[in-house]
Amino acid sequence: MSSSSSSSLPSTKLPVKPIPVDYGLHFFGPIRDRLAFFYNEGRDKFFANRIQKYQSTVFKTNMPPGPPIASCSHVICLLDAISFSVLFDASKVEKRDVLDGTFLPSLAYTGGHRVCAYLDPSEPKHTSLKSLFLSTLAARHHKFIPFFQICLSELFNELEAQISTKKEAYFNTLSDTMSFNYVFRLFCNKNPSETKIGSQGPKLVDKWLLFQLAPLGSLGLSPKILCYFEDILLRTFSFPFFLVKSDYKKLYDAFYEFGSSVLDEAENEFGIERDEACHNLIFLAGFNAYGGMKVLFPGLIKWVALAGQTLHQRLADEIRAVIKAEGGVTLSALNKMVLAKSVIYEYLRIDPPVPFQYGKAKVDLVVESHDVAFEIKKGEMIFGYQPFATKDPKIFVNPEEFVADRFVGEEGGKLLKYVYWSNERETEDSTAENKACAGKNLVVLLCRVLLVEFFLRYDTFQVEASTFMFAPSVTFKSLTKASSST
Repeated sequence: MSSSSSSSLPSTKLPVKPIPVDYGLHFFGPIRDRLAFFYNEGRDKFFANRIQKYQSTVFKTNMPPGPPIASCSHVICLLDAISFSVLFDASKVEKRDVLDGTFLPSLAYTGGHRVCAYLDPSEPKHTSLKSLFLSTLAARHHKFIPFFQICLSELFNELEAQISTKKEAYFNTLSDTMSFNYVFRLFCNKNPSETKIGSQGPKLVDKWLLFQLAPLGSLGLSPKILCYFEDILLRTFSFPFFLVKSDYKKLYDAFYEFGSSVLDEAENEFGIERDEACHNLIFLAGFNAYGGMKVLFPGLIKWVALAGQTLHQRLADEIRAVIKAEGGVTLSALNKMVLAKSVIYEYLRIDPPVPFQYGKAKVDLVVESHDVAFEIKKGEMIFGYQPFATKDPKIFVNPEEFVADRFVGEEGGKLLKYVYWSNERETEDSTAENKACAGKNLVVLLCRVLLVEFFLRYDTFQVEASTFMFAPSVTFKSLTKASSST
């Protein structure tokens, strides 16, 4: 470390350089940057342009929503695979109230509770809640595949019906319905159509999510004058909870009644009050699980569709051969599908469903990039844009390309430690002591089952894809049924 560095900081063999910075003028700088981020440059170009400007993958800038919603927009961006990983180190980075970055939605959206996602692992309640989640999932592992197969069958039947009558089918709506039904069945052992929620589950959760996350999104309006109007509308005031209070009450009542086995365990085994446990269950099911699936499944379909018919044939051949040999869709069968497994990891690498990670430095620390190091002071906000970290050209060959078999074989396996989609390396487990997604293994499993069930039923397909708000928007244009069956 250079002689100018503090002796109390960790040592490094790399040269220590100052972090490039351009926060701009107070108040106006954050607004300048958020207009660039959403409208004038766009998300990826915003970061790429600054990497080029500073010749550095680590720099300081402002992140949305900015004033007046967020009092401080300053962040230190980490945009390569090496520096990004400090965000996983709970001894160096605090995760208290940083789920949504530089602002915290009103706790009225979560019943007045700081739910597990807002807690740092050092907080005692985090251990109790995360342990509850892990226990809840472990107790339901035997339901993961059969419940999902039921929901997928319903989705595929509706997909085929719409293509038959309308010559196309909007996948997102179908996927959202399937995802909510699956999540509710898994946690509550009940079809939501048999409750007072009925078929309104996705709409109820969507509205609840939208009003919390609106300051972080954009509708992609044009002409530009409408963009500025949107910016004022979404980022001047946070939306008040009372606008969704009645919708949330419906969700709360349903999870409170039918999620009783989870709530009983929370009370009896982990000492968590029933009301707080219910709000956490809704957040786990609605925000983490369903909210993630809103992005996850359309994104997977998009990337596999764009990869083309040759990959479709390879996947169909592998999947059908293994299922025929194994006699069904089992964990053993799934683990033998090396191409399908690699396709899932490649999707999670190239287009991670949760692109942003935040944390505050717990101590003064040194963050290393590939060839230089940087000093970060205690209390500074650290931000990682995952799609750049997982497309680091110094780690991945042809990082911008979807390479279906990238993770096949021994060399491919070595790259898994640079797949970060779950708020942790893919090679690490989720525990009560870290912030890794509690359902990280379930997410990979469901993606694999989706591919398997799809290519058991169909040979190939075509879609039109775009982006709306936080998720890929996918419309099926053609769907070819399997020419042969297992």
